[in-house]
Amino acid sequence: MTTRHRRDGAETRALARRTALRLFTEQGYEATSLRQIADELGINKASLYYHFDSKEAILRSLLGERGREAEQLLTWVREQPRTPDGLTVAVLRWVDSFTAEKLQGIRFMNANPLITRTLTGEAGGDRIGASLNQLAGELTALLPDPSPPNVMLLRMAVLSINAAVQAAPATGIDDEAVVAAARRAARAILAELAS
Repeated sequence: MTTRHRRDGAETRALARRTALRLFTEQGYEATSLRQIADELGINKASLYYHFDSKEAILRSLLGERGREAEQLLTWVREQPRTPDGLTVAVLRWVDSFTAEKLQGIRFMNANPLITRTLTGEAGGDRIGASLNQLAGELTALLPDPSPPNVMLLRMAVLSINAAVQAAPATGIDDEAVVAAARRAARAILAELAS
């Protein structure tokens, strides 16, 4: 006799987010139903409704989670001593935080800008973008030369993960290599800024 693992609420919510994001990316947001997500999870639709009442609620949850991570990084940066290597540590901490699921989230956002813009424009605003803008502002203070071109380069280093995700389809590399490429790009930019 086999025993079936019962998921707790947090585990079910996390799995629902991952499953929905995968389905949204594979077959499109509009083509994916809550019933399909529930079926993939092996639960009934009513059980999924207990956690998320709509596809939009799942997306808001995904965006909110990444927004909290950006806010946590911003808080961490503010608590660190102001040192020249703080710039590199903070940028690489952000780049290295990306997993295959988070890269899939960027791909979804890039493929569905209208949906993303609608959801981030609702109450609560764009937590990810706002936190990353604040992060760039905090890091600007660590630049040896905070001229506008250098501030732009700093922002490019922070967003190197986005550029790597955009460039990856033409190369056929896996997600681990995408993060490694973003890290290399960020390090190259940061080395330029330090010179």
